[in-house]
Amino acid sequence: MAAVPRPVPPDHPEEHLMEHPISVVGIGADGWPGLAGTSRDALRDADTVLGAPRQLDLLPPEVTAERVPWPSPLRPAVPGLLARYAGQRLAVLASGDPMFFGIGRALAETAGPDRLRVLPHPSSVSHACARLGWPLEDTEVVSLVGRPLDTLALALHPGRRLLVLSADARTPAAVAALLTGRGYGPSRLRVLEQLGGPAERQYEGPADGWPHPPGDPLNLIAVECAATPGATRLALTPGLPDEAYESDGQLTKRHVRAATLATLAPVPGELLWDVGGGSGSIAIEWLRSHRDCRAVSVERDPVRAGRITRNAAALGVPRLQVVTGPAPAALAGLPTPDAVFIGGGLTAPGLLQACWDALAPGGRLVANTVTLESEALLTEWYRRHGGELLRLAVAHAVPVGGFTGWRQAMPVTQWSAVKPSPQGEDQ
Repeated sequence: MAAVPRPVPPDHPEEHLMEHPISVVGIGADGWPGLAGTSRDALRDADTVLGAPRQLDLLPPEVTAERVPWPSPLRPAVPGLLARYAGQRLAVLASGDPMFFGIGRALAETAGPDRLRVLPHPSSVSHACARLGWPLEDTEVVSLVGRPLDTLALALHPGRRLLVLSADARTPAAVAALLTGRGYGPSRLRVLEQLGGPAERQYEGPADGWPHPPGDPLNLIAVECAATPGATRLALTPGLPDEAYESDGQLTKRHVRAATLATLAPVPGELLWDVGGGSGSIAIEWLRSHRDCRAVSVERDPVRAGRITRNAAALGVPRLQVVTGPAPAALAGLPTPDAVFIGGGLTAPGLLQACWDALAPGGRLVANTVTLESEALLTEWYRRHGGELLRLAVAHAVPVGGFTGWRQAMPVTQWSAVKPSPQGEDQ
């Protein structure tokens, strides 16, 4: 039920123009009875309440504010809605804790944290850990709300406990199918619906052969990870097995890859350009190092670009951005990188210079090659800019008749450098 907006008293015309704090009220499945007094007061005093239709329906008639359902997609609409209701007493409903995978983040980024008055409610994750007896600090949370299902793959490790925030009623079956396809069919799944509300319920089963039809769309999935015997073990450290990648041979091999990632030295929040992506292994393992790392893989061959996208999804980082086109032209317009890796095309005119110029002071550049022509180029850049020039050589033990000997892989020449400040370059 939508109410008519409250009129502004004529003797206080300036009140309509004041910037009131935006009350961000967390609400649970228990609705109005579960709200604290301060949250109820904020909703009673509001001129307008924004929220999902399900949340708005939980409010009693005593909340007389105009009720405005969120449009879809939600995130791009936030700035316009805040501008539309500027000067009003605005309240926003959020599921549970607004700052935990909730609308609070978008509001803080748009209006600024100082404009917000956040009134949290226990999150579904807090309710779930209470029901399961799981320590919250030891439980990993993966949100599939507005995110690809393959995001979950990064969190799959034997013995881990996960809480998966569902997108809808079909998510539990989709999660069960993904687990089964990734070698985690024996994992135990428990679905918790309408947590904290009068219609709360649980049901469970193994991932392989998930027996339940879709239930309530407001649900969370608890996963106790168990792998099948022989399932591929994918560590978070650099140097995944080469067999983990779909490849046509254009792949930075495992031991060289591990050394290269160590030199690139990813930290949370940083952006990598992976130029000459090949199979995407460097960008993918950069992203696997931390969920806040970002990466762009640039590959001129459309077939390889598609392969990079598939590898990223299979290895749990579908957020990898893939740009198809020749470098350096394809680099135009990309955000400033914190690190650049060049794994192919070093001799393309202007490529190395364009990558170096794109870096801010303190940015890192790492380039690998196996050809004499590219090695000569890297030697010249080492002479001009310093850094570190080294050769990586790996040999594998192989059968030689009835004995065992070493087979040498092609040595890789690697140049790495940190871009100095302008004063440093002048000196």
